Amino acid sequence: MRFLSTISSRLDGKGRVSIPAPFRAVLEADRYPGLFVHPALEVPALEAGGNRLLAEIDQLIGRYPPYSEARDLVATALLGASETLKMDPEGRVMLPERFRLHAGITSEVVFVGLGDKFRIWEPGRFSGHLVEAKASLAKLRANFPEATGNSGSGSVKGET
Repeated sequence: MRFLSTISSRLDGKGRVSIPAPFRAVLEADRYPGLFVHPALEVPALEAGGNRLLAEIDQLIGRYPPYSEARDLVATALLGASETLKMDPEGRVMLPERFRLHAGITSEVVFVGLGDKFRIWEPGRFSGHLVEAKASLAKLRANFPEATGNSGSGSVKGET
């Protein structure tokens, strides 16, 4: 099971938002007690998930030597700034004000599935990010083997 799709939602008057049912199903299958959330590092959004996201973070932190400055910085940014949000029986979580400020969230959100995790965006910011992502993807596609005529035979175009 993976987090897939883009789903819009609104915050209620108390700052709660309902996690989409398909996303809750993935979290339940992952057996994470709630919703692990941290501010995304490179974009104004929130990264969220469960055990698979935590495993990804642990793997990243584990690339650095124990007690190194780099390890401390990564752990602080990803774990120290995180929180496990508890879901109520209706599948709602309270988004803390510091998370809403980071993402620019006021009254509406967009949940964007990214496989092992998902992001929570302010809709306008996500629209801008999606435009940039599509433009960047178009540039990347020029380097895909199919675009350069490489049939996957193991040779690189221009080799003899």
